[in-house]
Order: sequence, then C-alpha cells, then structure tokens
Amino acid sequence: MIGNSARRYAPITPFDEALGWAIALLLSISLVMVYSASIAYAEADAATQNRYFYLIRHMIFMGIGLTGAYAVFQFPTAFWQKYAGKVFIIGVVLLVLVLIPGIGRVVNGARRWIGLFVINLQPSEVMKLATVLYVADYTVRKSHKLHSLKEGFAPVFGAMVVVAFLLLREPDFGALMVVMSIAMGLLFLGGINMRIFTGLAAMAVVAVATLIITSPYRLKRVLGFLDPWDDPYGKGYQLSHSLIAFGRGEWFGVGLGGSVEKLFYLPEAHTDFIMAVIAEEFGFVGLLVVLGLYAWIVRRAFHIGVESKKLERYYQALVAQGIGIWLGIQTFFNIGVNMGLLPTKGLTLPLMSFGGSAMLLNMAALAILLRVDYENRRIMRGYKV
Repeated sequence: MIGNSARRYAPITPFDEALGWAIALLLSISLVMVYSASIAYAEADAATQNRYFYLIRHMIFMGIGLTGAYAVFQFPTAFWQKYAGKVFIIGVVLLVLVLIPGIGRVVNGARRWIGLFVINLQPSEVMKLATVLYVADYTVRKSHKLHSLKEGFAPVFGAMVVVAFLLLREPDFGALMVVMSIAMGLLFLGGINMRIFTGLAAMAVVAVATLIITSPYRLKRVLGFLDPWDDPYGKGYQLSHSLIAFGRGEWFGVGLGGSVEKLFYLPEAHTDFIMAVIAEEFGFVGLLVVLGLYAWIVRRAFHIGVESKKLERYYQALVAQGIGIWLGIQTFFNIGVNMGLLPTKGLTLPLMSFGGSAMLLNMAALAILLRVDYENRRIMRGYKV
C-alpha cells in the first residue's frame, strides 16, 4: 500500500527533458544561423535594407510556433485520434485552395503558399502532420484488415493518390516524397502484409522514375545533381556552390559570420541550403553536432512509440513514430541535397530553416510527441490522461 502511494504521488516530469533540450538547442542554433546566412541579402534588398529583417521575422515565426505548440499540447491525443479524418480533409481542402488563382501565391514558378496576415501558409506542411494523424488512425482501425488488398490497403492508397496528384500540381515533389515516406513507414510499422508493401515500394520506385523522366524540370535537376560541374553556372549552380561551402568548412569551419558562399553565391542560403552555411562556418564538427541533435530527436520519438506500444496505446505509438519518420526523412533529404547525395527538392531543414509554416507545423508535431510522452508517464504512475 505504501509502495503504491509513493508511486502515485511521485513527482512527474511533465515531458521528456532530454528531448526538450535537443529541440531548444536546435531552435537556438537556428536563430544564429538564419541571421548569419541572411544578413547580406537583407542589407542589399531594396525592400528591407535592414540586416535584422529575416532574424526578426524568424523570431516572430518561432514565437508563433511556440505559442501554437503550447496550445496543441493541451489537447489529449484521443482528440487527435477522434478528429484525424477531419484534419486530413482540411489538409486536402487546403491543397485544393492553393491551386486556385487569386488564393494560392506563385513563388519561383510554384504555387505553394496561401497568404495570411502574418505568415504564408504552406498547405503541404499541414498535409505532413495530417498524414501522420490520419494514417496512424487508419492503421489502428483497420489492423485486422491490413492483409487484404481491397479492404485494408486500397482505401488509404486512394487517399494518398489524391494527395500526390494535388502536390504534383503545385508542384512540390519534395513534400510528396516526405508524405509518401510517412504513409509507407506507418503502414509498415502497423503490420501491413509484406507482399502488398513490397508491391507498393516497387510501384513507388517506378512512379518516381516516370515522374522524373517525363518532366524536363525534374530531369534537369537530376542531371545537375549527377554532375554539377558540367554546368556550374546553370543547372549545377546551387549544388556546386553548396559543395564549395562544405569544402571550405573543413574540420572546424571558417568561423561564425565568415561564410563567403552566403554572399549572393549560394541561393536560398537561409532556407533550403542553411546546412551548407553551417558546414562552412563550423565545419565537420559543427555538422556532427547538428546531426546528433536530429538523431536524438528521432531516437526519442521511436522510443516514446515503443513505450506507448507497451502500454497498448497503439495509435499514440504510431503517431510518435510517424513524427520521427517525418522529421528524420526530411532532415535526411535536406542534408542529402546540400551534400550532393540527392537531387535538389526544395525541402527546408526542420526547426532550422527560415519559414513560418514549416516552423509552426514542426513545433505542433513535436508538441503532440511531447503530449504522447506526457500521457505515457501519467499512465505508468497510475494517473488518468
């Protein structure tokens, strides 16, 4: 009796402190590096002429993200399970709206943003979180039918085909790759029939190859990736300058603020290619530190998922692991592009790159992850969630 009482009233850490510190460190590094990578561009831009322009906006985005994360954390995970389908429908509606002229904004030839008062909402970021919530719920509800092609696999496959069609219309091939990776990863973890999964993987490879071959825009990016030095002032421009940044960084970097590539040589230095600036200014050691923080977040996400599964909280387990897949695969894609291991995809680095929508949705996802962990801890101590 005494043991049960002590266990029940033992202090509860409200969240995974190690995970919280990793997130806080990445956000702190993000503030420094967005300012460092954008300062020259902000000063030279006639519309801003303020070296702190992107830093201030990034701080605003971060503040909105933290406020949103606090609000999301207040909702029990049962709420997200109950409304997972509706969240997914909202994501699809936003993907449709962004394609409508006058609503969706066109930037660099892509229609990916809906202008709001403070930030430009990117529906593809909403869809990443919606996919985690919906596919996790679908997998749990249909767990006894996942061996069936018609009853288990076909419905979720149809939903993903609709999402893929809408994302390709923007176009946003990078977001499509992330969304499909999340869906396939969750179906695999949920126990889908391996023959169906293998067939799906083979179809995905064929579909990606077909999309690349039939699109001059994507084919140009792939050719530029294979040999950026063949046309360093054309299709290989971004990658060649990113590789130069990595080469200049060597082991310990040239020092904070010392990057040359961010001085109008490397496009999108404070967004898609911020890791190249980090590598140039802090070298291989700095790169390892950032990679280590991301690896820790992904590891904790999967560990929280395992703990949820032990408590027979299968939806929460898949949500936690789905968030881990999302952040892990997008980090891998972004850094792979920066290092010349993958073709350019236009994906931001989670929690690090400049951008309001990505920051808000990344923080919301991590709030849900922390909520899953919070509920696990309460249940293990005999409390209700």
